[in-house]
Amino acid sequence: MRYGFWLPVFGGWLRNVEDEKMVASWEYVRDLAKRAETIGYDLTLIAELNLNDIKGVDAPSLDAWSTTAALAAVTERLELMVAVRPTFHNPALLAKQAASIDQMSHGRLTLNVVSSWWKDEATKYGVHFDEHDDRYARTSEWLDVVDGCWKTQGFSYKGNYYDVRENVLSPKPVSNPRPTLYAGGESETAKNLMAAKCDAYLMHGDAPEAVGKKIADMRERREKLGLGPMTFGVAGYAVVRDSEAEALREVERITDVKQSARGYANYEQWVTGSNLQTEISLKDYSVSNRGLRCGFVGTPEQVSERMEEFAAVGVDLVLLQSSPQAEEMERFGAQVIRGKMEAAV
Repeated sequence: MRYGFWLPVFGGWLRNVEDEKMVASWEYVRDLAKRAETIGYDLTLIAELNLNDIKGVDAPSLDAWSTTAALAAVTERLELMVAVRPTFHNPALLAKQAASIDQMSHGRLTLNVVSSWWKDEATKYGVHFDEHDDRYARTSEWLDVVDGCWKTQGFSYKGNYYDVRENVLSPKPVSNPRPTLYAGGESETAKNLMAAKCDAYLMHGDAPEAVGKKIADMRERREKLGLGPMTFGVAGYAVVRDSEAEALREVERITDVKQSARGYANYEQWVTGSNLQTEISLKDYSVSNRGLRCGFVGTPEQVSERMEEFAAVGVDLVLLQSSPQAEEMERFGAQVIRGKMEAAV
């Protein structure tokens, strides 16, 4: 199992708690990433939204790509998985940008390809917003262009969305055959596309049994295409305490919807703009990415056992959120990651 964490580019993950004691600043995320390398984390996911959907649209949020480039210069081991939304990036230019950051980081850059869901954000930034299936049609072409530019000098492509002629991209990425392409999605359109054109599949939080079924489904799609195995990751929110009762009290605190309504302004747009298999409650939405559904809540021993359940159904990577991030990552690193490493010796 590999351990990753979401970089808190929005200043937190809780929609009901306004001040999580982790400001959305370069200094905070820089120190967090550098510390993460020393306490056992393998990867950080840098989300991309130009508006803050956690704390409200007027709250600060960091730009994903400039932050990733800066992290490449100050970290040595951490995989940098940066989110990218095709509607916001010309694919040939993005391929060039990503190749440069991959060079800076000596092959540590990976991409999380996300089809946009937030119409208001696109409008506020003057970006065309495609409807659901059109977004995935664009993403399919976008992936072809990025892959072609990375692999072939003089690459050309003409589709419904993009027209690239004799592209020259140098230097190419360090990563061979290319930087890993992660993606997620729950619609049939999304799953078919990810199985065909990506390397890894990411899932929202859910119980191990549900996640295992999704993995089995994606493996079957992949095998039908004659392609090799994928990597599978799941998002989760971690609450580790000395007793289960303490952990449950913390869950009760962070899911109390009476504390704040600021984070719900775009809730209906998010649900209607995404084609989700699972019905989402406001309690689920209190914590980003349905993270509590994974059940990473309890004592270090309970959380470790839960991790093993996910590993048993095929999960290779967990992408964790916690609050406040720096303090909770220290706790998780010392009590869960280090404990598992010591047990394996």
